[in-house]
Amino acid sequence: MERCRKKDILALIHTMMEANESVVKALPADPQKLNDVFIQCQDAAIQIGTQLESFGDKYTPIVNILEDYCEKVYQMSIVTSDGNACRKLSKKIRKQLTDLQNRIQYEMPEDRKEVVFLPYKASMWDSLESVWKAADEDENTDAYVIPIPYYDKNPDGSFREEHYEGDLYPDYVPITKYDEYDFEGRRPDMIYIHNPYDNNNYVTSVHPFFYSGNLKKFTDKLVYIPYFVLEEIDPENADAVEGIRHFCITQGVINADKVIVQSEDMKKIYVNVLTDFMKEHTGEDTRKYWEDKILGLGSPKLDKVISTRKEDIVVPEEWLKVIEKPDGSWKKIIFYNTSVQALLEHNEKMNAKIKDVLRVFKENQEEVALLWRPHPLIEATIKSVRVRLWEEYKEIVDTYRAEGWGIYDDTADLDRAIAVSDRYYGDWSSIVQLYREARKPVMIQAVEIFGLKN
Repeated sequence: MERCRKKDILALIHTMMEANESVVKALPADPQKLNDVFIQCQDAAIQIGTQLESFGDKYTPIVNILEDYCEKVYQMSIVTSDGNACRKLSKKIRKQLTDLQNRIQYEMPEDRKEVVFLPYKASMWDSLESVWKAADEDENTDAYVIPIPYYDKNPDGSFREEHYEGDLYPDYVPITKYDEYDFEGRRPDMIYIHNPYDNNNYVTSVHPFFYSGNLKKFTDKLVYIPYFVLEEIDPENADAVEGIRHFCITQGVINADKVIVQSEDMKKIYVNVLTDFMKEHTGEDTRKYWEDKILGLGSPKLDKVISTRKEDIVVPEEWLKVIEKPDGSWKKIIFYNTSVQALLEHNEKMNAKIKDVLRVFKENQEEVALLWRPHPLIEATIKSVRVRLWEEYKEIVDTYRAEGWGIYDDTADLDRAIAVSDRYYGDWSSIVQLYREARKPVMIQAVEIFGLKN
């Protein structure tokens, strides 16, 4: 169902007014050409009337005006050879349309904004949640959360398994199915995305309909917010900037109308990288464009971490079996994170490192509880590019889970894991920045060091 928007109706009325004036100025003219104009005017009136009828009897008087307008347009269409008759009808139509315009302007309420959020992985929902909450609490805004399907990819780029995680979101988030929302008809005022890659990710892809280049067709404002938080670096540090350059030059960044990044320094980096990139490819200086487009307003992920309190967390029973000591007190909880990048870089050596870490924590399980939360894309990535490595890694995971002395967290709720744990240990990752915001200690594991002590 299409949205009935005041601004669209007023635009149609304005078009009808222009058509009315053009008919009189064109007399005498090509009868067929005039007939096409009359048909378009009647179609516009019917479109407005249909939308207003969906609001109930309150707008019946305006619908009646539209019906009378259609009748006058028809009368004009049969007297085009009589200039005087046409001008008299045109004058009546002009007065009718002016009355219609005023009624819509002053009797119809202002448009409600319609804002759509398109997360793909539930574990990354925290990158949009605080923005959604603000929109949802605005009495003049209708906010829709529409999780979208995504696919693992084969080495040749073809799609493999389809995933849809609409049932993994918090209970307080109302979910709309992606195939039940008419993007073309409703044309939301804003669409938020957090996946910027379109078809350029080698491991996963959202459904092609939801590529940023296509979504631009259905909204006046496409907004991209990264699903990750990067380490803050000096915008003047060329080597450090080079390390994150690929995050700045993605389809989502290029196609979006606005891009919201985590800080003003990160905005400077994006602007510098994109300005240089465009100058290299087009020769144009686009700095002002990027300065207006990139906003260093902060990351919703940081909002979520800061607002999630340990005392508000509902800890699963199976976790408590690992966390609680016999006297009811809690052990120190270590968040252990393993990344995709580390596995790809170190291969079997990384698997050996993980096994050694698990051994050490198992030996100290009476005092320390391990919460292992691997990157959610490890399986899809390693399966796609390093099958043997995946088989060995999966055996490590299966053994750990079967033994049951530690927690294995593959849920969508990253913030629960951060809030409930006391320290971070593991690979370098965007989660490190979240831990720092939460004012908790961080230790990065060194893959070449084995035999850790307590």
